[in-house]
Amino acid sequence: MNAPALSSPDAFLKVRNFDFAYGDNHVLHNINLDIPRNEVTAFIGPSGCGKSTLLRCFNRINDLVDVARIKNGTITLDGVDINHRDIDPIALRRSVGMVFQKYNPFPRSIFENAAYGLDVAGIKNKKVVAETVEHSLRAATLWEEVKDRLHESALGLSGGQQQRLCIARALAVKPQVVLMDEPCSALDPIATAKIEELVLQLREKYTIVIVTHNMEQARRVADTTAFFLLGKLIEHAPTSEIFHNPAKPETERYISGQMG
Repeated sequence: MNAPALSSPDAFLKVRNFDFAYGDNHVLHNINLDIPRNEVTAFIGPSGCGKSTLLRCFNRINDLVDVARIKNGTITLDGVDINHRDIDPIALRRSVGMVFQKYNPFPRSIFENAAYGLDVAGIKNKKVVAETVEHSLRAATLWEEVKDRLHESALGLSGGQQQRLCIARALAVKPQVVLMDEPCSALDPIATAKIEELVLQLREKYTIVIVTHNMEQARRVADTTAFFLLGKLIEHAPTSEIFHNPAKPETERYISGQMG
């Protein structure tokens, strides 16, 4: 496989010559992208440009869509082809966690939500589960707020707390990558600021890819930013370059508000 010029030796996730479709709808066109380890990469672009579709390719959630299909190319995680027939998608999703646009805790206790992935993985040791739940809630900066109400319903938490609980749930199974699909779009500015602060902390241990329509958010949290348009990757560069000195006119039009 010939690596394109943008190849980086530090890349953890690599996308090569990747084409993807839903039925006859060709959604992603020849995507080549390197995502570095322990950095935050933001995907920006207009609605329908393919950024969330690519995000969902990273943990194969698109496998659940009957008409979804890879037309060409590969995605590798730490050198392993994630779409190889020997890869178990469920095991992949433990390594590549997902936080969705709308916070979605289960109608269970806070503790049961944080422990959900451990339960699915068959981990029953109560001490291990309790320690992991505390560790993941601390990592999501939620422990101090909920430690005295772990057995209350998660649905009683505020929206921002519910989203951080969903992040804790993803972290509990020790992923390598955390995907975030517009994680702040349903949150107020204060809750958004807490999530952004959390993202900056998490990149010390995790590789993070975040889809956002909020360009100021991309400026604040992302080390690199990728701009997508009509299913194509237009530009991928350090965030400061994307916003202050974009190489492509399409990128400049988008970040200046000339393109919606």
